[in-house]
This record gives sequence, structure tokens and C-alpha cells, in this order.
Amino acid sequence: MNFKTVAELVELCLKENKPISEIMILAEMDISGRGREAIMSQMYRNLDIMEEAVQRGITEDVKSRSGLSGGDAKKLQEYIRKGKTIAGPDILDSVSKAIATNEVNAAMGTIVATPTAGACGIVPGTLFSTASKLGAGREAMVRYLFTAGAIGFVIANNACISGAAGGCQAEVGSATAMAAAAIVELAGGTAQQSAHATAIALKNLLGLVCDPVAGLVEVPCVKRNAMGAAVATVAADMALAGIESRVPCDEVIDAMYRIGKTMPHTLRETALGGLAATPTGRALEGKIFGVPLNQK
Repeated sequence: MNFKTVAELVELCLKENKPISEIMILAEMDISGRGREAIMSQMYRNLDIMEEAVQRGITEDVKSRSGLSGGDAKKLQEYIRKGKTIAGPDILDSVSKAIATNEVNAAMGTIVATPTAGACGIVPGTLFSTASKLGAGREAMVRYLFTAGAIGFVIANNACISGAAGGCQAEVGSATAMAAAAIVELAGGTAQQSAHATAIALKNLLGLVCDPVAGLVEVPCVKRNAMGAAVATVAADMALAGIESRVPCDEVIDAMYRIGKTMPHTLRETALGGLAATPTGRALEGKIFGVPLNQK
């Protein structure tokens, strides 16, 4: 039950008449040699950890040691409760829960890397919000994670998922694509629609640079997780509406890889360019570390 590309994944779904999540479970059984019960148990544990991070982020006054991040998820939840949002409560709930997870990460809390710590908010943020909206049970939520994992598996093996290797497109971009595919399946969409959602989400984040202020996974990372959750949700809705990506999903993934390879090293997690190199970015860096990182 192995696959290397999204096209092969979709083909297996059609051939076996199974959703992406089931194909991923079977693939994990083949690759790891473990039984279904052990694999499912581990994913249920991941779900619990994610839920703890989300709940902590939206209810507690979480602050990072640097002081660069914290409290925004709780602030957004309070804004939603006022009932005067522009974007709407559902999408902002996903956004706030994505922020929550990333803020917990920045505060040295326990999270699940999906696919990295820097992009850890997008998958759980969209999961807990969408599952609540759709009334999904725990098994469906766990399957959401397997669907996201299948897309992450393809991207990791055909491109990259680290900011150092491919910029933030490889981290937030990959996480957004993973979430978009999973939202589609949770909402009852097809494997083909999940593939289109993946492509739509990822191609709209192509070229996104990794430029963390002071080299910390906080600014602009937390807010990029927020926007990733929004993009994933919209991409899923577009695919569920029948909108297709004109460029096949695997070609979008390949394009992301090639863009990452040509991206200057100053824009790949080195804190030497982009927002990290702005006057404010350098001032914050100096305040936190005493001297700018590039002078150490």
C-alpha cells in the first residue's frame, strides 16, 4: 500500500475504494511493521497533546520567555465572542487555535510537530475548529491527522519541510497543504478534491521566505500559522465546491522544491534577511541577545 506521489495516493484511494486516511494507516503498517492498534493508539495520543496545547493557548496567559509572542489566541477568542467579526467566527476559531498552538510552542510547551514545530499550529487549529463545526467524533479527528500525514509524507519525500532547506513555504506552506487536504476528507470530500485542495493551498504560499526575528520561532511565525489556517480552510472550501487546480498537485510540490533551492540563504531561517533584517527586527534581536546574531 505504498505511494510516493499524491497522484499515486489518489489512484490507490480509487482502486481500493478507501479514503486517504485509511491508505495512510495501511502504509504506516507496511513501513513500520506495527499493527493497526499500536498506530491508532499513538495518533490518539498525538490528538490529546494537540488538544491540550490548543486549550492552554486559548484560555491561559501564555507568554514566551523572549516576550515576542503570547496572548493573541486568547485575545482573538474574546473578539469572536463579541459577535462582530468580519471574517466570521468559524474561520477565526481555526485561526485562534492555530495561534494558540504556536504560542504554546514558543513558550516551551508540549506540541506535535506538524510537520515542524514552527508550523505546528495549522493542522490542530483547523482540526479542532472544523471538527467542532461538523460534529466529528474522535476517530474522525484521528483520521484527519492521518490524511494530513499522508500529504506531509509526500511533500517530505519529494521536496522539503524545513525552513532552512526551503523557506517558510516548506513549513507553513506544507502544513497548510496538509490541513487543506484533511479538512476536505473530514467534510466528506473525495481524495481527488483533497489533492486539489492541497495544490490550491500550497501554490498560494509559494516563495514564502523564512525570516525569523532574532532567530526565534515567534515573529512572524505565529501569525503565519494564523494565515495558514485561513488559507487551508478557504482552499478546502474551493475544492469542495468543485474548483480544481490547473497545475497538478505533484507539480506544485516540485515547484516548491525548486523555488526553495534557488532561495537565497539569507531567507532560509538564518535571520539574515527579510523581516529579521528590518530596523525593528534588529532592535528586538539586540534587546533579547545583547548583540545581533549576525555579529556573534
